[in-house]
Amino acid sequence: MGISGIRLGERNEEGLKSATSVLKQMYGERFQTGQAIRAQHAHTTTWVPPQLPDGVLFVESKDDVLSAVRIASEYRVPLIPFGTGSSLEGQVNAPSGGFSLDFSRMNRLLEVNVEDLDCTVEPGITREELNVQLRDTGLFFPIDPGANASIGGMTATRASGTNAVRYGTMKDNVLAVTAVTSDGEEIRTARRARKSSAGYDLTRLFVGSEGSLGVLTSITLRLQGIPEQIAGGYCSFPTVREACEAVIMTIQLGIPVARIELMNALQVRACNVYSGLSLPEAPSLFLEFHGSPASVKLQSEAFGEVATENGASGFVWSTNPEERARIWKARHDVYWSAKALRPGANAIATDVCVPISRLAECVSATEADIDAHGLIAPIVGHAGDGNFHVSLVIDDQDPVEVAGAEAFIARLNARALEMDGTCTGEHGIGQGKQEFLEGELGGSVEIMRRIKRSLDPLNIFNPGKIFALD
Repeated sequence: MGISGIRLGERNEEGLKSATSVLKQMYGERFQTGQAIRAQHAHTTTWVPPQLPDGVLFVESKDDVLSAVRIASEYRVPLIPFGTGSSLEGQVNAPSGGFSLDFSRMNRLLEVNVEDLDCTVEPGITREELNVQLRDTGLFFPIDPGANASIGGMTATRASGTNAVRYGTMKDNVLAVTAVTSDGEEIRTARRARKSSAGYDLTRLFVGSEGSLGVLTSITLRLQGIPEQIAGGYCSFPTVREACEAVIMTIQLGIPVARIELMNALQVRACNVYSGLSLPEAPSLFLEFHGSPASVKLQSEAFGEVATENGASGFVWSTNPEERARIWKARHDVYWSAKALRPGANAIATDVCVPISRLAECVSATEADIDAHGLIAPIVGHAGDGNFHVSLVIDDQDPVEVAGAEAFIARLNARALEMDGTCTGEHGIGQGKQEFLEGELGGSVEIMRRIKRSLDPLNIFNPGKIFALD
């Protein structure tokens, strides 16, 4: 039916009041409007100011999602899907108000097809929960963005992570989704076949859409066999450029690394302090190799030769699980270790991605920019993909520091685009990177707007994200 006279993107007070009354009556305690619970479902991870929803609905089934979408359409109010809240560019904010759909109770593993190496899950299951449940099958889901994110959130932001150099990103590992569209119906984008040329690729349209085209109710994923053996190690280099050159040579030689992560000297120092390590405080690479004992040994030795040729002080590697876990735990804690460099300050995480041949140039220029402006900003990267992250440690209550950080991020994105790269390799656009999207894709953004208007004519699905409709 709808409420007439409301412009797209405007806050609809009348509709919000009516929808709140309906949701309270339908869901009781599963629909919450308290200030604290609403604040938990606004964006709090980085400096994007939190914008609270008007209520939080804890959905437990696809029928709950269907009902919520139909109510939102009737009263013209926004819905913002919420997984774990680990997104970094304001994806879960509610700029026009509306209701957060919390998927933490839709966290079931629905089906596993061991012979076909795939499974189907509900959006709220986290990657760690999924791998615990898969362990007895001999399979695992390889995408590891660092945070224990939900599979729905990872799909919506087209997440990546440390294993992407070998196993790809979410776009490579999502076979199909089911989603509720604006007319309140559930669609399925594909079957479980490993390939298809049947019509438009709607699966990849939803992967990376940041909840702006519909609400996911299930995701079918590609799985991998748990490797027979895993070896991990690290090595240090005189400069970031030499570390990056070693990455480029490794990829060009076809050495099948599973992970190849870069840390600059400041980030290594932060990890040493925060995680109790004693690594050489120099630009370093952290690697992992998956396969049979013989292949892992050959891969490790081949990389050792590459590292030596590029000036490394030595490649230390081990198949001991405890030693590997300690190193990778430190890698996953880089956000917190960066914050610890300046107690009381905040860490603003941003990322870009460039063609692998331009990685050394881009990282070196970024380090020079950091030094020239006196910033505290450690660098870490999924170097095998040309993707790296900078954590700006600033007082986000100081307008001068905020302005300096914004100017740095603008220069970083311009640098990446000049090298035919992207303003975000895996964080997504959300609210935080909208100003760079037009510069990257030009007229393609208008095509995205047309798709959004077509599939979501009332603009109820996560409005204000990726681009402005006006």
